[in-house]
Amino acid sequence: MTEFKLTAENYYTQEANRHYLSKSVFTDFEKCEAAALAKMNGEWNPKTDETPLLVGNFVHSYFESEEAHQKFLNQTTSDGKTIRQKMISQSGKTKGQTKAAFKIAEQMIDRLTGDEAFNQLYVPGEKEVIVTGDIHGIQWMGKIDSLDLENEFFYDIKTSKDLHSGAWIKTEDGRNQKVPFVQGFGYDIQMAIYRELIRQTFGVICQPLIFAVSKQTPSELMGITFDGDDEQAMLSAALDYVEEKQPHIKAVIDGIEKPVGCGMCEYCRSKSTISTNLIGATQIKLS
Repeated sequence: MTEFKLTAENYYTQEANRHYLSKSVFTDFEKCEAAALAKMNGEWNPKTDETPLLVGNFVHSYFESEEAHQKFLNQTTSDGKTIRQKMISQSGKTKGQTKAAFKIAEQMIDRLTGDEAFNQLYVPGEKEVIVTGDIHGIQWMGKIDSLDLENEFFYDIKTSKDLHSGAWIKTEDGRNQKVPFVQGFGYDIQMAIYRELIRQTFGVICQPLIFAVSKQTPSELMGITFDGDDEQAMLSAALDYVEEKQPHIKAVIDGIEKPVGCGMCEYCRSKSTISTNLIGATQIKLS
């Protein structure tokens, strides 16, 4: 078997996902194993609104490089249109104008560009650095937004609808709990994984710093640190959580164990039948 070599060109491919776990793949399997595996096998593509993802990538690519930003804008999406074309309204009173979501993205960029701390810390770092490593016996990969090995920091841009709205998670005892968006979207797991992969790749222990920007007008800017005792404990707990959950995920990817569907997502809805989805009136899952 030919050895797989991870590169910038194949990083976002399903082939790479079969050789390495990543935060995005881990999150997909956390949401629904059946949907994640079908997506990985090319059997299903989600039809969710892609605008939030495009806005985030619009901002990220701008700060990577001019070349990366233009490449992103010229990228063709599943409907045959380029990102540049999808940014422009095609009908109504706003025809020919930049869509509202991308107007906000442009002012998000302006807010970051005008921030002194962002320019001093994020801008000089090496961009989109691929890191790999072994975490509790399983290979992982990550891509660092901006890496500063000399000062032992790595930086990540996060875009969010509202930095204070939080997100709901399910606790171990089944309760719903509202937490800050960092935990709600698994960014604590991502930062813990990235710190470990940087250590294994470069032999340097770096601390994460998130530059968060809200999708509001005006956008709120926030620097999110992890150097306090509580935050360090959060990162350690995140790695422990990965160690607990990843063996089953890898076994599902490798075909050793069967995936379990969540029963509520777009993929599970598309596969539901009366005979396979016959449930007692008191046993219906709640979203």
